[in-house]
Amino acid sequence: MSSAIVPSIAFVAGLPKAELHLHLEGTLEPELKLELARRNGVDIGQSTVEQVRATYEFDSLASFLGVYYPAMDVLVTEADFYDLATAYFRRAAADGVRRVEAFFDPQAHTSRGIPIETVILGYHRAAVDAAGLGVSAELILCFLRDFTAESALETLQSALPYLDRFIGVGLDSDERGNPPAKFAEVFALARANGLKLTMHCDIDQVGSIENIRQVLEEIQVDRIDHGTNIVENPELVTLVRERGLGLTCCPVSNSFVTADMKAVEMVDLLHFGVLVTVNSDDPAYFGAYVADNYLALAEKAGLDTDELVQLAKNSFQASWLPDAEKQAYLAEIDAYVAGYPAA
Repeated sequence: MSSAIVPSIAFVAGLPKAELHLHLEGTLEPELKLELARRNGVDIGQSTVEQVRATYEFDSLASFLGVYYPAMDVLVTEADFYDLATAYFRRAAADGVRRVEAFFDPQAHTSRGIPIETVILGYHRAAVDAAGLGVSAELILCFLRDFTAESALETLQSALPYLDRFIGVGLDSDERGNPPAKFAEVFALARANGLKLTMHCDIDQVGSIENIRQVLEEIQVDRIDHGTNIVENPELVTLVRERGLGLTCCPVSNSFVTADMKAVEMVDLLHFGVLVTVNSDDPAYFGAYVADNYLALAEKAGLDTDELVQLAKNSFQASWLPDAEKQAYLAEIDAYVAGYPAA
């Protein structure tokens, strides 16, 4: 397929891809939120889908989190977590997603009395069943960085009996005053238990570069979530490239924080050989699933089909799949591009 052809919605939606930065709780669409509220007798203060959708408004990370966490009150039973994840996997399959490594936030649920096994078992059952949709799915247990390090450690210890049901650990929520080093002990324990490591380094935060340095040099993560501020330090950019570490970028969610969605930075990193990937973050709240994010970045940065294909290939190369499976997906991309009808 020629790079001169303008990427189409159909091409992007069919392009095989992995999604590596996706919060399952962030896929709670207004329709499902209302359904679960009624199922569980939870008063959310709204009685129509339109009223629920109207609450999905924010203009900063802090205001987003103020909407995001209360919405989770409707998630009560194992079936609720299963239904939430399954709805996402169906939507992801329609966007050409073949592999998902999805985040979940157990502390957001255990802190309101939901047992951790309810969360893990519901999500894991959905991940297993996603194979029937053509999606290979794994889970990443995230710690809330605005909780204490002791809470993170307790969460990991309580999750260890279910170690075969998640592939790695991550760090998310409000970065202000919560640097990666705060969680060094719990991440060391996770690594000792054979888990992969990733951490959010959100865009344009106070101390962004120092936090990125910590995740690379002190925590020694296997991937960085967001992380585009790394362009401010060429030595760290070179280090990420040399280590072959992926950056899980989220163009549309970035656009809620910065006007240019960090498009220039993403493309510069891509052209430098960094494993930049495109993801949807919290698609129910940002109104864009992964194919929408590919298209938004393509439009903003003027990307051609070759660059979109490289982003899709990066998504598998940055994944935590075994090498043989990565190669199989890369071959699937090549076959898809070779067989795609010319415009």
